[in-house]
Amino acid sequence: MISLIDKCVPPARRDTVRALAGEIDQAIGGFVRGQSALSLVLALFYAVTLSMIGLKHGVLIGFAAGLLSFIPYVGSLTGLVVSTCVATAQFWPDWKSILLVPAVFFVGQSLADYVLAPYLVARRVHLNPVWVIFALFAFGYIFGFVGLLIAVPAAAAIGVVTRFALQQYYASPFYAQASFNSKPEHYD
Repeated sequence: MISLIDKCVPPARRDTVRALAGEIDQAIGGFVRGQSALSLVLALFYAVTLSMIGLKHGVLIGFAAGLLSFIPYVGSLTGLVVSTCVATAQFWPDWKSILLVPAVFFVGQSLADYVLAPYLVARRVHLNPVWVIFALFAFGYIFGFVGLLIAVPAAAAIGVVTRFALQQYYASPFYAQASFNSKPEHYD
């Protein structure tokens, strides 16, 4: 595949294309490593807390929910629904015990979104958290479930290309000429 791409790219631009491909590879690899670490942390958190509550099969449900969290929000929502159903069947009519289960997932998802994801994922893909949320929303809306899978890696790749394009624009004579020829505006 690399040799095919090399043949399609003019020789004068091959180094640039290879550098961009390397940056995209680093961004996507960083996403996979960061999201994997996040999923393992959530799996341990959910498994331990659900078992501490005394939920039957809490370790299994928590571990599965954490691993499914590789796809943003899918694991926590799936785990929330399954564990709440199990808790309702197990603890009925003790509402306090039943409501502890959604609280575990609320705390886990908040921990993932506000503490772990910025540290483990966002800094590795060099995306602002607002762009990550926008990418998840846009790709999910356009492509559905598959869009949720590819949203952050695709946004990271788009970010690499956009940063490169802006660097080229700022270094171009067009940008330098436009900034020297502009007249200051006077506001009355």
